[in-house]
Amino acid sequence: LEKNMDGYQNSVKAVMRAAGARRLRGVIGPVSAILTVEPGCEVAVETALGGALQNIVVENEAAAKAAIALLRNDNAGRATFLPLTAVRGRRMDDREFSGMEGAVGIASTLVTAESRYAGIVEHLLGRILIAEDLDCAVTIAKRCGYKFRIVTLDGQVINTGGAMTGGYTAKSAGLLGRRGEIDQLE
Repeated sequence: LEKNMDGYQNSVKAVMRAAGARRLRGVIGPVSAILTVEPGCEVAVETALGGALQNIVVENEAAAKAAIALLRNDNAGRATFLPLTAVRGRRMDDREFSGMEGAVGIASTLVTAESRYAGIVEHLLGRILIAEDLDCAVTIAKRCGYKFRIVTLDGQVINTGGAMTGGYTAKSAGLLGRRGEIDQLE
């Protein structure tokens, strides 16, 4: 599944195949490949990332432009690229929710990645809080005025402004869960 990039969009597969065949330079890989998630937080982080899990990390803007041109010329779909030289993120102030019951932490602190990816990690996860469960998330969201997105460990979401998204999420589903399972099996 991992080798065949099962679960990835066709555009992501096309870029990664082209990079593997040396038709593209400066392609590092999808966001899912650069992150290691703390055990038990895979569903929350995968939910927090959503479609951004398939964003492609590249060395610079030139690599992104070349990959976009390849996708356009080959009619291979669309993808989002995150150039290391351009993407910067900000982490929310943890004093806003510190001491509140059920606050697990800022999503970016629950993953590890090489230091050169810090800007990308903060851009994608630095403004999302992870909470233990939906009851805690609702309480935190109310107290903080619905200013930031909160994702529970089981994948329920309270968006900025108060909209809620939820339902059933299979524990083993997803790209991050699969990578963690492979690591654990090895």
